Amino acid sequence: MSNKKIEFLRMTHLRGPSIWTYRPVMEVLVDIGEFEDFPSNLLPGFNERLTAWLPGLIEHRCSPGVRGGFLKRLEDGTWIGHILEHVSLELLTQAGLPNGYGRAREAGPRGVYKVIIRAVHPEVSRQALMMARELILAAVEDRPFDVQQAVEDLTDLVDSRLVGPSTRAIVDAAWDHRDIPYIRLNEGNLVQLGYGSAQHRIWTAETDRTSAIAEGISKDKDMTKQLLAACGIPVPQGQVVDSADQAWGAAQDIGLPVCVKPGDGNRARGVSLELSQEADIRAAYDIALSQGDDVIVEKFIIGLEHRLLVVAGRLVAASRGETASITGDGRHTIRELVNLQINADPRRGSDGSLPLETVRLRENSPEVLELKRQGLTPESVPESGRHVLVKRTGNMTTDITDIVHPEVAYMACLAAKVVGLDIAGVDVVTPDITQPLHKVGGVVVEVNAGPSLLMHLNPAQGAARDVGRAIVEHLFPEPENGRIPIVGLMGNGDTSRKAQLLAWLMHLKGWTTGLACSEGLYLNQRCLQSTGGMDFENAQRLLINRNVQAAVFETDARHLLSQGLPYDRCQVGIVTSMPSCQGLQDLYAGEDDRMPGYIRTQIDVVLPGGAAILNADIDSVAELAQYSDGAVTLYAQQDSHPRLLAHRAQGGRTAFWRDDLLILAQGEHETQVLSTHRPAVARLLQDGSLSRDDLLVAACAAWALDTSPDLIRAGIKSFGQNAHSH
Repeated sequence: MSNKKIEFLRMTHLRGPSIWTYRPVMEVLVDIGEFEDFPSNLLPGFNERLTAWLPGLIEHRCSPGVRGGFLKRLEDGTWIGHILEHVSLELLTQAGLPNGYGRAREAGPRGVYKVIIRAVHPEVSRQALMMARELILAAVEDRPFDVQQAVEDLTDLVDSRLVGPSTRAIVDAAWDHRDIPYIRLNEGNLVQLGYGSAQHRIWTAETDRTSAIAEGISKDKDMTKQLLAACGIPVPQGQVVDSADQAWGAAQDIGLPVCVKPGDGNRARGVSLELSQEADIRAAYDIALSQGDDVIVEKFIIGLEHRLLVVAGRLVAASRGETASITGDGRHTIRELVNLQINADPRRGSDGSLPLETVRLRENSPEVLELKRQGLTPESVPESGRHVLVKRTGNMTTDITDIVHPEVAYMACLAAKVVGLDIAGVDVVTPDITQPLHKVGGVVVEVNAGPSLLMHLNPAQGAARDVGRAIVEHLFPEPENGRIPIVGLMGNGDTSRKAQLLAWLMHLKGWTTGLACSEGLYLNQRCLQSTGGMDFENAQRLLINRNVQAAVFETDARHLLSQGLPYDRCQVGIVTSMPSCQGLQDLYAGEDDRMPGYIRTQIDVVLPGGAAILNADIDSVAELAQYSDGAVTLYAQQDSHPRLLAHRAQGGRTAFWRDDLLILAQGEHETQVLSTHRPAVARLLQDGSLSRDDLLVAACAAWALDTSPDLIRAGIKSFGQNAHSH
């Protein structure tokens, strides 16, 4: 089998809802060639090698729907395309992205498959597929494959390409708990929650409600303390110093012991605690200065450090810190013991994605200074059983939210408000968090903007706190959901004028309305660009624009199959006709009988409180009603259409023409919207600006958006008279 190949013909990143699922996916067109004649049960030793390399495959339930289901498929015989799907997903699971979506389907030509996997990031998905192909070929050919190295490489890519865990916690809470859509705005942690004018933006644990002035104050530790003290919040006595001489002088004025720290540091970097010797204080000054622009000498407060997370004036989580120590064994150096006993903790890392930082014994670091005070160096070999303190700060490990005294919580919330932060990490040093600060000599030492959420999401001890959800509720108090009215249209080249007319009606309703259609991109009837309006990236610009209060999106079958929809859900979904597969051969769309299964996507994404609008004159279109989570409106050219009559009898909304009158009906109630005999309407129909079908569809959609018949009538009559349409 060594000459057999698995060829990737094309990889397509479907960025929005598609024929496969609501979420972004990577669709790879793969030609398995001669493997089509060799399912897994005809490949000697393949199944054994594959499952030995990836034992986690036993958890893949596959079509049997039970644990071990995929292994049963391997045993019975399944094809390489299907195996590629599962191996890719298992590699992603091992890299920290479990529960991925996957599918494998024959594409039409013999041996050609479409393999689909969830795409949290396109580069990550591509890499997983490429690795899976190489692993499969190695298993077929009985040659070595370094699975561990592949997983490590993929994990590194995941860590570098995905948003950080704090950002992810907020995004997941928005999507999972509140159905709030999101758009990643850069390769970092800048994410938009919601659409258009209803959006908010986050950047890690900062939001678009986080004041730049407040953030600036929080970075200036001395200014922060001055403001806190002025409002009656207990803070440690301290001074900003400009030299090691001043540091020693300040320490004597304040009273020993002291701590020395950067004036604008973070994550406890450059902080040295409980210093009493002149040499130590001078050394600590240089360490602190290397981490910031200025240095503060503060009175050392006896007690434990705590991080209190305040969101919108409310304490939502609290953690207690601990020191990091090693125990000598008489054989290893302190540097070696730090790696063996401290850095081996899986919660430690160096890229900020883990709750605890890797301890580095660098020259002129607080850790080395701490060792020096104990008469040790990183290369010392402590005797067996000797306890050596290595790191005093930055080790928040234990959740203590439920035992924080109400007065301490109040002080933390007041501190965040004094600084002006909507989200703040308030650092408190106190010997007893269950007692008011003034009773036990506790103080607030810092108020931090953009605090890490990891310590609260993944504590070593105690309950994890859903702090992401608290931030989402702060940005989107019920019943806000970050959504604006969105209308999506699909048909067979007959939807552009309908989209334009509907955008005009929504504009007259008073909404700043965006339009993405075959003729370009528009905002409030002004043309932003005259081409590429249906391309995903161009269309999504409307959702990123804070001015947009409503939007209309025209999509065709090609864009659906090659890019996906530019929005996740819509208020109104419209299908006017059923496209043909003609011209879509390069996308392996198949025969026309597959098209309803594709076009149903437009109706699948209708929100429960929205409406699907369908052409009752076309059976394959009308039958899509079963896929709508919202209401259904059927329209037809004649009021006598059997589907219309049946739907109306059940209380559904319908629209039709009767004696040249456009009528909207629900149950026994009918509303006459307009007559084609009116000069303005007749002119639009006669000059080809609009068709009767255009009027029906736009009226239905406007009705679904609670537009009055009078405004619908006036809008249709005035269509084409706006000055900025071109």
